[in-house]
Amino acid sequence: MSSSRPSQSSSSSSRTRRSARIIAQTTVDADLHADFEESGSSFDYTRSVAATRTVSLDQARSEKVTAYLQNIQKGKLIQPFGCLLVLDEKSFRVIAYSENAADMLTMSSHAVPSVGDLPVLGIGTDLRSIFTSTSVASLQKAAGFAEVSLLNPILVHCKSSGKPFYAIVHRVVSGLVMDFEPVKHSELPITAAGALQSYKLAAKAIARLQSLPGGSISRLCDTVVEEVHQLTGYDRVMTYKFHEDDHGEVVSEIRKPDLEPYLGLHYPATDIPQAARFLFMKNKVRMICDCRAKPVKVYQDENLQTDLTLCGSTLRAPHSCHLQYMENMSSIASLVMAVVINEGEDEGEDETEPNQRSQQQKRKRLWGLVVCHNTSPRFVPFPLRYACEFLMQVFAIHVNKEVELENQMREKNILRTQTLLCDMLLRDAPLGIVSQTPNVMDLVKCDGAALLYGSKLYLLGRTPTESQIRDIAIWLSEYHKDSTGLSTDSLYEAGYPGALAIGSIVCGMAAVRITANDMLFWFRSHTASEIRWGGAKHDPEEKDDGRRMHPRSSFKAFLEVVKTRSLPWKDFEMDAIHSLQLILRGSSKEVQITGTENIIHSRMNDLKLEGMKELNVVTNEMVRLIETASAPIFAVDINGLVNGWNTKIAELTGLSVEQVMGKHLLTLIEDCSVERVKRMLYLALNGEEEQEVQFQMKTHGPQYDNNPVILVVNACSSRDLHDSVVGVCFIAQDMTEHKLVMDKFTRIQGDYRAIVQNPSPLIPPIFGTDEFGWCSEWNAAMTKLSGWDREDVVEKMLLGEVFGTHMACCRLKNHDMFVNLGILINNAMVGQEAEKFPFGFFGRDGKYDNCLLSVSKKLDGKGTVTGVFCFLQLASQELQKALHVQRLSEETAMKKLKALSYIRHEIQNPLSGIIFSTGMLEDADLPEEKKPFVVTSIDCQRQLSKILDDVDLQRMIDGCLDLEMVEFTLEAVLTAAVSQVMLRSQEKGIRIIHDYVEQPGLKWLYGDNLRLQQVVANFLSNAVKFTPRKGLITISVNLLKDSLGKSVHLVHLELRIIHSGRGIPEEYIRQMFGTDQCEVEDAIGLSICHKILKLMNGDVQYLREADRCSFIISAELALVQEAVRA
Repeated sequence: MSSSRPSQSSSSSSRTRRSARIIAQTTVDADLHADFEESGSSFDYTRSVAATRTVSLDQARSEKVTAYLQNIQKGKLIQPFGCLLVLDEKSFRVIAYSENAADMLTMSSHAVPSVGDLPVLGIGTDLRSIFTSTSVASLQKAAGFAEVSLLNPILVHCKSSGKPFYAIVHRVVSGLVMDFEPVKHSELPITAAGALQSYKLAAKAIARLQSLPGGSISRLCDTVVEEVHQLTGYDRVMTYKFHEDDHGEVVSEIRKPDLEPYLGLHYPATDIPQAARFLFMKNKVRMICDCRAKPVKVYQDENLQTDLTLCGSTLRAPHSCHLQYMENMSSIASLVMAVVINEGEDEGEDETEPNQRSQQQKRKRLWGLVVCHNTSPRFVPFPLRYACEFLMQVFAIHVNKEVELENQMREKNILRTQTLLCDMLLRDAPLGIVSQTPNVMDLVKCDGAALLYGSKLYLLGRTPTESQIRDIAIWLSEYHKDSTGLSTDSLYEAGYPGALAIGSIVCGMAAVRITANDMLFWFRSHTASEIRWGGAKHDPEEKDDGRRMHPRSSFKAFLEVVKTRSLPWKDFEMDAIHSLQLILRGSSKEVQITGTENIIHSRMNDLKLEGMKELNVVTNEMVRLIETASAPIFAVDINGLVNGWNTKIAELTGLSVEQVMGKHLLTLIEDCSVERVKRMLYLALNGEEEQEVQFQMKTHGPQYDNNPVILVVNACSSRDLHDSVVGVCFIAQDMTEHKLVMDKFTRIQGDYRAIVQNPSPLIPPIFGTDEFGWCSEWNAAMTKLSGWDREDVVEKMLLGEVFGTHMACCRLKNHDMFVNLGILINNAMVGQEAEKFPFGFFGRDGKYDNCLLSVSKKLDGKGTVTGVFCFLQLASQELQKALHVQRLSEETAMKKLKALSYIRHEIQNPLSGIIFSTGMLEDADLPEEKKPFVVTSIDCQRQLSKILDDVDLQRMIDGCLDLEMVEFTLEAVLTAAVSQVMLRSQEKGIRIIHDYVEQPGLKWLYGDNLRLQQVVANFLSNAVKFTPRKGLITISVNLLKDSLGKSVHLVHLELRIIHSGRGIPEEYIRQMFGTDQCEVEDAIGLSICHKILKLMNGDVQYLREADRCSFIISAELALVQEAVRA
């Protein structure tokens, strides 16, 4: 799709383009399927795909599309491996049934006479006449659930024959749809319900996925296809990933040796229609048992107002076009599982109320599919399919982490491109960006680039000819004259007349306009040149049949389409291109530089000072909270020596602050915990903060006879402004009493009710489940925490009804938390107990509760597992508040650091443009009276660059600066400093008298001219700020020559800035001299300038007189001998 540069955000523009692409692709799908239905044996797949290239978005409203979508969603056919009933939810009577239901359920149909005593199945039949009373009770119980599918599959038995079936239930507008799949008598009946049963079947596969190290999505995909292959036994299992343009690629595969490999093959978007992808987002698993089997009709009550939708049915018959596709691929049976991941910002993680959170759920997208093929009919029971769905949820969590890692790498790439921008500009711009290394081709991924500058063309890499590029430029000027550029992955679709002529070379282009006549181009070749296709391995004489949908045929047709399309331009690539365009456009114009540096400097200082003020407030609050908190908090320096010890930890251990200060932390730890604490301390000092670590501390003094203190501790690395770790703060929770209760509980599990039902405040929140997945325990502490009474939750499904993401009592943040809870509970069932897993949920009052979850198995008197117990460990209110304030301080610091980093980073680009433009003026043939202004501008720019490099403000405040020694004249320093206050002084009508006269033999000095210029400019700025309107400022200079030996000559500088008025506020002066601990924002610069003068063996004084005040500045500089310069 071609487009000019969008003005909206990258994320919204991406979604807009994707929505347009889905609409267009749905139209293509509809045309292709309609063509298949109408053409029959004369269907030509290659011609149909090629025809879609001319589809317009207006066709999305056509009747053909509507018919196609209705056919997909409201088909009246099912697969014959099961039967279907649809019930009225109130009466439990049949309102629709499949043609094979009577035979499969051993009944007679209304369509044939009754045989013997067999009940009749038809519209209006009561379900109670079909299944046993126990089975009907189970189905009615499921119908009472808001999320009716939670109990799937439900084991039921026919009333007449006793045949077992799995009932898979879901709700539609008209009623309850029930799919019935036969169960072999050799199969064990289901003992657990829903997600609990599914996990048991997939436990080994899930454990393997979770054990994989991060950083390799290919290893993740290889592992999941191996595990699915072992679970299901299909001949071929593949991971199929969708690309940005919706075409797919097989990225991982396991297969029988005699099957042709599909690994690395790409397929067009039409091979998996958009409607099918939509259904995969709703129903994550899709099985086709036999593509050759005749589908079964579904009859519905004629009185129903609308046709039934079978989208959620496990039995839904596939479209005839897809069946033909499977047949041509020699795939008789298939099982397809959706991999759905998060998309966009993680807003769903906020601890907001449920009704607000529902508005903030993460966007989801179909990342890909795990596809199973079999060369013969194959049936997989529903519990195993459900297990595969659960496995896909775990797989999707890991894929999402890998995608986030890729996004982080992309952000690093953006920073790299920004660095390249600055590097390019500092060279011979604009020609340097095409004539040197790195060049514009290193900025974004491309096959070629071109610069049209001053009627000359400079070519790099694979590009059209010069005449073709000039023709493109003319076309852009004529048809896109109102735009500053164009980005497209298809010049053909963008409407360029000569696109087909250059299609074999390039077809994608990003072009930006520098001036009315100068342009910069990036080119990309078509994607067909980059796609690896397994068909190349076949005999060259073997030809594809264009009439059949086959991997090679569909790919051949796809190649004809993509030969006019390149890889799409990513948003971050266009951001980098756009930034370069702005810099080049700016450097081509006359730059107005007067006063610019002063404004930027002021903005930088404002940001720094605002950040320091906010951080100071937060820091003071943190100190107060730490000292008074009832949670134990202590800290150590980089050597592990204690330098912080609050009242609570002193109370627990019996050690006062005075007794522990300066002691090594390990000397305070019980021997059994030393190694654990040593590791925790080592990791934290290296920036890796461990959470929820349990260890024991020794007791002393009045606490000596007590048991060791048991703490659960979070480590927080303390950092300076260099981001270097300078110590560790430990925020703990006293778990001594809780641990004693847990140990006692473990010893007397047979009599657990004595503890679970104990109202003592020492008993933590406890809930439990039986071996079938039903909530069986919910103690008083859990009621107090959640707001839900025991009667509200017991005998409900723990996973789904009690804890879930939608209609549950205790709502979880997201589906990932739900999946992880299921894993923990089921691990405990098989003996893998978990401790201190981060957990949280929204209570009945909408408040979010953060806690730690420990899970233990529950045993009966014979040692048989009968369920699990879950213990919640809650942080104290003080600890939660301390953690909240700590999080606020970190967020505030990060926001300010990001803002400073952004300003500092973004200023570099226009500053580079200013430097470049000034450099051009410096080389220009200017009148002599204009040249000093250029020199002054350069000096101001260098000062600004120096300030931008001052990333460590605290180090400057501490007076730790390195001075750079260069030769300079004092006149240049004063001129540059005065120029920085001229705009403000003129606004206030203040006269500045500068009576410096150069003294013979004292012109050239040696020292840090930019720091001296910064000092003088800062004091001048403050003088202007506090001088009344129409006031006067006088600058006087005195230089005194001195000698240090025979060869070294010094100059003692004394500079006075005298201004009228009452002067600078007293708190500014106190902070300048470091006598006031309360920082004033605007006075930080004064303090830093004082430190700079100290480094120059100088000082500053501030004198107040009746109607005027004075800065008296002194500094020591070296004198450059005229003979040496000569």
